[in-house]
Amino acid sequence: MTEYPFFGHIIDNEEVESLDGKRFDTINPWTREKWAEVAEASAADADRAIASARKAFDEGPWPRMGRTERATLIHRLADLMEEHADELARLDSTDMAKPFAQAKHDVARSVWNFRFFADHQRDHVGEVMPMDSGHHTYTEYGPAGVVAAISPWNFPLMMASWKIAPAIAWGNTCIIKPAEDTPASVVMLGRLAIEAGFPPGVLNVLNGFGVPAGSSLTGDPRVDRVTFTGESGTGRIIMTAAAQNLTPVSLELGGKGANIVFEDADIDNAVHWAVEAIFRNAGQVCLAGSRLFVQAGIYEEFLARFKEAAEKLVIGEPFAADTQFSCLASEEHYLKVKSYVDTVEEQGGKILTGGLAEDGSWLVRPTIITDLPLTATQYCQEIFGPVVVVNTFETEAEVVHLANDTAYGLNAMLFTENLSRAHRVSSNLKAGTVWVNCFFIRDLRTPFGGVGDSGVGREGGNFSREFFTEPKAVVMQIDRQVRA
Repeated sequence: MTEYPFFGHIIDNEEVESLDGKRFDTINPWTREKWAEVAEASAADADRAIASARKAFDEGPWPRMGRTERATLIHRLADLMEEHADELARLDSTDMAKPFAQAKHDVARSVWNFRFFADHQRDHVGEVMPMDSGHHTYTEYGPAGVVAAISPWNFPLMMASWKIAPAIAWGNTCIIKPAEDTPASVVMLGRLAIEAGFPPGVLNVLNGFGVPAGSSLTGDPRVDRVTFTGESGTGRIIMTAAAQNLTPVSLELGGKGANIVFEDADIDNAVHWAVEAIFRNAGQVCLAGSRLFVQAGIYEEFLARFKEAAEKLVIGEPFAADTQFSCLASEEHYLKVKSYVDTVEEQGGKILTGGLAEDGSWLVRPTIITDLPLTATQYCQEIFGPVVVVNTFETEAEVVHLANDTAYGLNAMLFTENLSRAHRVSSNLKAGTVWVNCFFIRDLRTPFGGVGDSGVGREGGNFSREFFTEPKAVVMQIDRQVRA
C-alpha cells in the first residue's frame, strides 16, 4: 500500500489528526493524482482550535509580551521560512501546479509580510491629543482577540501570511483555515511556528472544507475578528454568519480588473504588464487584468504584439526550469473556466489565440477574446483563469465609464505617458488599487481591498492595525481645577 505524506491540524503547538480520524486527499493538478493526505476537520476540531486560541489570548503570554520580544519571534519564523524556502515553494507547486519559480517568489513575499508587520507593530506609536480643557488624551491599540482567517488556494502561503502576520504581530491569536485544495504549505508554516518558539495556541491551522470547518469558525462568538479572501458569494455567507455575533469582518473578494492602454503608452511596457496581469499564475488572480481596453489608434498593433507575447509563454510541468505557465489548480476550477471558453462563439466573440488543451489535462492555454458584446458573461463575470476580453475605445471619458461599469472594484491598471491623464483617470476609477504603467507592485503600508462585490474593508500598514486591534482613548485630568 502506498504511503502518502500526511498534513495534520496544528492545534496548541501539536500536529494532530482529526478527532474522528477523518482525512481527505490532496491532488497534484499536473499529474491529476493524489499526492498527500490531510486531516479533515469536524465542528469538534474547530471547537478545540478556537478553545486553544482563546486560552492563549486570555491567559497566555503572547498578547502581554513586549513588542520587541514578539517581533523577535516573528523574525525567527521568517528566518526559518527562508531556510525552508525551496520546500515551501515545492509544496505550493505540487498542490496547485504553480510554476516553481513563481512559487519561490511567493515565499519571498510571504517572508516579507512577516518581517514588515513584526517591525510595524514594534515601531508604531499611538497618538497624543493635547487638550485646552485641563485634560490630556492619548490612544492605545491593544489586540482584538482571536482571529479566524480563511485563505484562498491561488496563493496558498502568501495570502495566508498576509492575514496571519498582522494578526499575530499585534498580539492576537489566530486560527488559519487554508483552502482545502492547497493546505500543505500552511501546515508547514504551522510546524515552523512551533520550531520558532511560538507559545501554544498562538497559531493554529485547521484543515477542511467550508462546512463544517469554515462555518464553525465564522459563526463562533469566541472569535473576535474574521478575515477572508475568496469568492464574493462566499464572502456574503461569511458576513451573514459573523453578523450574528457582531464580529468585525475583512473581506477581500472577487475582481474584474480593467487594464487601460492609451495611445501614448510605451507599448513594450504595456504588453509586458498585460501578459503578467492576466496570464501569471494561469490567470488565477483576483487582481487579474481580465478586461483589456486599448485605444483605437494603437489597437491593431497592440493586439498583434500581445498575441505574440502570449503565444511565446512556455507551457509545461511546474518544476521545469523554463516553465512560465501551467495548468489550473483543480478539476472543478478547470471545468468552470472551460465553460466560459466553450461559449465564446455563441455569445458573439472570437478566440484570437489560446483555448483548451486537447490532451485531457486541466490546461487552458493563454486565451485572448475579441468582439464580445459588453453583456457577455465572459465580459461581466469573474472567470479567474487565463482568459482576457479585449475591447477598443476612443476617448478617456468613454473608457472610464467602461472600466467602472462592473459590480467589482478591486483594482485597475492604466498605461500612459501623460502625467495629467494618469492622475486624472486614476482618481476617476472606482477601484481599491490603481497601478499606473505597472502591475502587482505592493507597498505593505498602503491600503489593500476593494469596493462593491470586491469586498469590505482595507488591510495593510495602519489599516491592518485598525482591523486587528481595539483602539482605545485614554483621557486624563491634569488640572484638578477643571471639572468640565
